[in-house]
Amino acid sequence: MADAVHCDIVIVGAGPAGLAAAGVAAGSGASVVLLDANERAGGQVWRHDVEHTTPARIRRRIARARQSDRVRFMARTAVVAVEGNRLLLEQPQGGQWLSFGSLILATGARELLLPFPGWTLPGVTGAGGLQALAKQGWPLAGRRVVIAGSGPLLLAAAATARRHGAHVLGVFEQAVSMHRFAAGLWRWPGKAWQAAVLRGRLAGVPYRQGSVVTRARGDGQVREVDIDGPHGRERLACDLLGVGYGLVPDVRLAQMLGCRLERDGAHPRVAVDTHQRSSRPDVYAAGEACGIGGRDSAWLEGAIAACAAIGATSRWAALQRRRRHARAFAAHLHRHFALDARIRSLAERDTTICRCEDVPMAALDACDDARAAKLASRCGMGACQGRICGTALAELGRFMPENPRPPLFPVRLETLAVDPGQTPAS
Repeated sequence: MADAVHCDIVIVGAGPAGLAAAGVAAGSGASVVLLDANERAGGQVWRHDVEHTTPARIRRRIARARQSDRVRFMARTAVVAVEGNRLLLEQPQGGQWLSFGSLILATGARELLLPFPGWTLPGVTGAGGLQALAKQGWPLAGRRVVIAGSGPLLLAAAATARRHGAHVLGVFEQAVSMHRFAAGLWRWPGKAWQAAVLRGRLAGVPYRQGSVVTRARGDGQVREVDIDGPHGRERLACDLLGVGYGLVPDVRLAQMLGCRLERDGAHPRVAVDTHQRSSRPDVYAAGEACGIGGRDSAWLEGAIAACAAIGATSRWAALQRRRRHARAFAAHLHRHFALDARIRSLAERDTTICRCEDVPMAALDACDDARAAKLASRCGMGACQGRICGTALAELGRFMPENPRPPLFPVRLETLAVDPGQTPAS
């Protein structure tokens, strides 16, 4: 069997962790491939905005990582299968096998979406999903938007929506300890400044703590939302609802590679040592895949992983100190944005759990695991392959998703038929 096209270091994901890794690895003389499913580098946190210019400091970071002639950026490219140290890639122009000496996983995170009555109505998205749609040009001007859920992403999503012309009716945060959270930010003045800037951009927009969207209402489109807050229930008329409950690590590729995982509450993360090395010696992981920590942690861990992969340990100690400080902020955030138990009891028996296969909660009552759910109802067998419903069911304490099997994403048959020695069609 012919060998795959080979590269010394392959980096999966071009967000902060992947970009930092590429920047460090480029200086080693090694051949580096940086790949991402999106058309532009930056990941979700630095996603290109079609209407507004990306801040100069972010453009500089992206440019530094990509300008080296040692780094080949492969856009619109997804890893769909693994065989030893070879990755099967799906690209618009065709499939390709790529082998690696070292692999750095910077696969990031997915938004945690939890079921409630009406959550499948058109116009209801994740908070982060709404932000991404706005940056991609989805029209928001003049539309009434409600942002709800938990975590700092709500403020960022609301600010983006407002910048694109939306009328943001309010930000509804389920946590109640925001004053204590803010009081602890003296250890991270940069984060305090970011929070202040976001609140400034949302001047006049109500920010309600201890408030939960319990139901979305409408006929073919969300028209109203019910909100349960400290002062009782209220109903708001709106055009769009963005609701998300934080992020969960994306570990599917790590699982397929055989990397050891460890539990982070209800959700797994990649287990790594102090050099970001996984249980598989040639595979490193950095950023949100190792536990939700934010862009600062991701950037530092990407640099640490690349230093380890190229054998450059001189910068390691300084990077580690900064990483510990960044991860301490993540721990502070997790403590104060822990989900209230009522979030996990919003779904009713007839609430759809699996959107792809239209499976209600009641259909899963007799299921003890993901396999039983598939056999009984096809839950998790649709286009998203359980990414939404499986993660939600794990958070609800029902059962964990099954380990992923190839292909990781819907893929063309011609990609699965690519010979390991074949290069993409021109």
